[in-house]
Amino acid sequence: MMYSISHKTKYTYNEQVSLCQNIAKLFPRNTEIQKCIKSEITIFPEPDVVNKYEDYFGNKSVYFSLQKAHEELTVTVNSLIEKKMDEPEISLYDQLSWEIVKGMLYEPKQEYFEARQFIQETAMTSSNQAIVNYTLKSFIKGRPFIEASENLMQRIFNDFKFQPGFTTIATPPSEVMKHKKGVCQDFAHLAIACIRSLGLPARYISGYIETVPPNGKEKLVGADASHAWFSIFVPNIGWIDFDPTNNMIPSQKHITIGWGRDYRDIVPLKGVIFSSGSHELSVEVDVKRS
Repeated sequence: MMYSISHKTKYTYNEQVSLCQNIAKLFPRNTEIQKCIKSEITIFPEPDVVNKYEDYFGNKSVYFSLQKAHEELTVTVNSLIEKKMDEPEISLYDQLSWEIVKGMLYEPKQEYFEARQFIQETAMTSSNQAIVNYTLKSFIKGRPFIEASENLMQRIFNDFKFQPGFTTIATPPSEVMKHKKGVCQDFAHLAIACIRSLGLPARYISGYIETVPPNGKEKLVGADASHAWFSIFVPNIGWIDFDPTNNMIPSQKHITIGWGRDYRDIVPLKGVIFSSGSHELSVEVDVKRS
C-alpha cells in the first residue's frame, strides 16, 4: 500500500521578523512495516542555512535559519510511503505478565538498554495516585503485558472524551485524568504516564492517519492533522503500538513520523523568532492512498 502525504505549516506575522531559527521533524522514518520512498521539504522564503541530521532517537530532522526580514513562513513536506503489513506471528512471549517483563527489563543486559530509556517519567508524562489507581485496574496481578496495555487503551477510549481546545500541549496527565477530556496527544501521554508509573517502558509516537477513509468507512479521529499514540516494549518481540484515541492497534492506516519520550522529543516544527509582534498559525495535512 502506497500513501502520499502533504503537511503544510504557515506562519503569518503581524510585524516583520528579522531572524528565525527552526527545527522540523516531519519526515517519516523507516520501520519494519514502513518504508519512506521519498520525503522533500520546501521552505518559503528560502532559508539561508539548512542542516539535515538525525536526532538522538534516530528521527530525521532539519534545522534551518532565515536571516532576512520576512512577513510569513511556509514549510511544506511531501512524502511517499510504502506500507508493508506482515501477518503477526504467535509467540509465547505474548503471554509474559507485566511483572515478568519488568523483571527482565531491569536485568543488566545491553539488549534492553534502549527500552529502559523510556521508563523514567517526564514532565509531560508525570503520574499521581489517581493515575496509578486507574492503571492498576488494567494491570492486575499476573496479566500479560500486551493484554493489560490493550485493556488500558480500550478504557481510555471509553472513559475519555475527544475534545479539541480543552487542553494545551502543556496540560499534564493529572488534569486530563481529572476532567476526562483531551486530544490524541493527551491520551498518548496519559497512557504512557500510566505504564511508566509501574516502572515499565512506553514511548510516544508521532505520525498520521489516512485522511480519506475507504468507501463505507468513517474517518478516524485525528485525520487531517498530526496524530499521536503510544508503544510498549516486550522482550523478544519488540515495540507494539496502541492508539487509544481510536481504540485500535495501528496498522496500514497509521504512518509513523518518529518517536521519543514525549511530545517534546518529536515536535513537528519548533523554533524561535526575533520580532515584537504576534503571529497566526495554520496547518494543513493530507494523507491519501496513491
